[in-house]
Amino acid sequence: MMQKVGMAEAKIALEGDSLRTLGLGSCVGVALYDPIKKIGGLAHVMLPSSGGNTQLPAKYADTAIPYLIEMMVNAGSMPRSMVAKLAGGAQMFATTSATDIVRVGPRNVEAVRYWLDLIRIPVIAEEVGGNIGRTVELFTDTGNYSIRTAQFGEKWI
Repeated sequence: MMQKVGMAEAKIALEGDSLRTLGLGSCVGVALYDPIKKIGGLAHVMLPSSGGNTQLPAKYADTAIPYLIEMMVNAGSMPRSMVAKLAGGAQMFATTSATDIVRVGPRNVEAVRYWLDLIRIPVIAEEVGGNIGRTVELFTDTGNYSIRTAQFGEKWI
């Protein structure tokens, strides 16, 4: 069964199911996968930092990563078995400014990588950056991560 993951949401799926999120622009689709238990998780991260806001934990990189890990652990996974795949983090609008306020996509990617590294979950594949929107789907049978774009079709990582 395919489950949809909306903006600022995180969900997990057990073996045989998949998780899909649509319209990743500057947002990052963080997929965690436990190949031993065949448990997957997907978060649609919108911003790098919560600033202490505890509402909508999947919205922010600093709260989404621990939140998704906790969900997977509650389903029987172990953090040391998890691997990560990332997609999104695009710079959707051309700008001449280098200020951080307009670099939401790159900042999201940096924050997600930071938190995964801190918790020691390896990023084994990613398709990030650029200026295109993406739709992603994580398949729990295999851990394959499908990335679809209007311009380039489907890619698997």
